[in-house]
Amino acid sequence: MSTNDKEGTRINKYLSEIGFCSRREADRMIEQGRVTLNGKRPAIGDKVGRRDKVHVDGHLVSENSEEDIYLIFNKPTGIVTTTDTTGERDNIIDYINYPKRIFPIGRLDKASEGLIFMTNDGDIVNKILRAHNNHEKEYEVSVDKPVTADFIQKMANGVPIMGTMTRKCKVEQTSPYSFRIVLTQGLNRQIRRMCEHFGYEVQKLKRTRIMNIKLDVPPGQFRDFTAEELSELRALLTESSKTQKSSSKGSSAKPKPTSKPNPSRPKQPSNQKAKPRSSNRSKTKSGSKNQKPKSRNASGRKRR
Repeated sequence: MSTNDKEGTRINKYLSEIGFCSRREADRMIEQGRVTLNGKRPAIGDKVGRRDKVHVDGHLVSENSEEDIYLIFNKPTGIVTTTDTTGERDNIIDYINYPKRIFPIGRLDKASEGLIFMTNDGDIVNKILRAHNNHEKEYEVSVDKPVTADFIQKMANGVPIMGTMTRKCKVEQTSPYSFRIVLTQGLNRQIRRMCEHFGYEVQKLKRTRIMNIKLDVPPGQFRDFTAEELSELRALLTESSKTQKSSSKGSSAKPKPTSKPNPSRPKQPSNQKAKPRSSNRSKTKSGSKNQKPKSRNASGRKRR
């Protein structure tokens, strides 16, 4: 992957933000070969990531960044996924009591339990939370009355909640009172609202998977990502980002409207006199008048 494709800050902006020089001066130094990014000469427009090393004239100018932290945490019920450690007594930060600053990726309701990621990497947070990337999240759900085939089918085909229709999803019954559901969006209290629409009340809701990461630690416990898990997760995020970019380019390309040519009157030969207009207007046919082609109204196009 080129340095233009990765997340980060353009190198001229980076040098400006750390107070080393202006963006214009940074571009000039890059062109002169005085700047290196991870030991190589960068191009103007290359990006600096959190752990990249930038040298100018052989001297390290990039700030030392802390090591990235990625945790798998099994959130118990009763814990609130917030970083507000002063206003919320049962916040997730104080509960984990990790020695370094971390924050949750997404959220789980206070009454829900299960898998949630904790990190200090803001870049990966944005990638995972982008709804259009269709990242899968799997849940085990128990309800207050028997699950029927009709209920499973309707849940899978989309449910009208919060003024919108939920995306189609995978739903599978696992016992008379429970089912498994895989979502690719994260509306507020989505599963609970979907069940309420059909007269069901959720008794227990547990998230068991996010993308390629499955829950495998006891409630209240956490562990680090393995190298394989993190590598696979990054690959999935890169692929979904590329898919979104290509689909956005395809949808934004609008065909140019083809305007009808305005027929011009044939020129009369110079040696032929033009016939005088008839004074009798009633003989003039309405079809002989020149009519301008109707122009298309750009505002009438359907918005995408």
